Amino acid sequence: MKPFQFIQPTDVATAIRTQKEAGASFLAGGTNLVDLMKMGIANPDKLVDIGRLPLRAVEPLANGLRLGALATNSEVADHPEVLKNYPLLSLAINAGASPQLRNMATTGGNLLQRTRCSYFFDLTMPCNKRVPGSGCGAIDGINRMHAIFGASDSCIAVNPSDMSVALRALDATVRVNGPSGERAIPMADFHRLPGNQPELDNTLQKGELIVAVELPAPAFTRHVHYLKVRDRTSYAFALVSVAAALDLDITNTIRDVRLAMGGVAHKPWRLSDAETFLKGKPATEDNFRQAAQIAMQGAKAYKYNQFKLKLAPNAILQALTAAVANA
Repeated sequence: MKPFQFIQPTDVATAIRTQKEAGASFLAGGTNLVDLMKMGIANPDKLVDIGRLPLRAVEPLANGLRLGALATNSEVADHPEVLKNYPLLSLAINAGASPQLRNMATTGGNLLQRTRCSYFFDLTMPCNKRVPGSGCGAIDGINRMHAIFGASDSCIAVNPSDMSVALRALDATVRVNGPSGERAIPMADFHRLPGNQPELDNTLQKGELIVAVELPAPAFTRHVHYLKVRDRTSYAFALVSVAAALDLDITNTIRDVRLAMGGVAHKPWRLSDAETFLKGKPATEDNFRQAAQIAMQGAKAYKYNQFKLKLAPNAILQALTAAVANA
């Protein structure tokens, strides 16, 4: 790890001004960035520690809930308002990492964590995300964990966050502050697909700081499920994950539905066409199977992740079925 300057601002304006300088990076919980620094993947000249900023509160809004960017994953997952009104988010967070990491990792940091692609971590291998223009070792390499949606010839890596999948399903908004002032970014627009610039994970501008994530008014408080399929049940990233939320009437007809997937794309992948198909239909296994097939339209697998083409629709079916049973 190369030497760096460590700065601890106590107000947001100073943090933004400092991070805008060349070679500066924000540091929150450090559960991802510090690892990248140890491996030589991230080499900031300055670390701007934002841990002292007043951004940790989880507080109700007039029509929703605001999660401070520095609220830890554990604090959010266990918060009474989240458990009561946004149980899908709690389930997704608790499916991620380990309790020790969830006690350190922050809401903002979780959104910004980088891919766990093995070629990104290996400095001896080509990776356009790490070294633009060097190539993508995963395309013709061991690509078992990689994308089946939204990939490009430059990158087939996936976003590793579980929390982000639930936030995408729930139509959250990311609040940021930066040199040009405050702005709101819908979760749909926060993360990027790789295109020809896979080194850009999100749509933040230089110097912008995530200050909060806002959830809309609760609409899915009962029939929800987060399914994470992984190689082991603890501390493993998703091969495929599904966030499912249903609003059912007394006849078990679907009034509204939200579906998003993780482990399949460079960003949390919303299954909008499958949602449209399900709305107004009975919550039956046959309809769930049809929705799962609709969700797979446009999927493309590589040599070692062909199994995801079967695993993903089966996971969607299982998640929807479990969501109906959860009341």
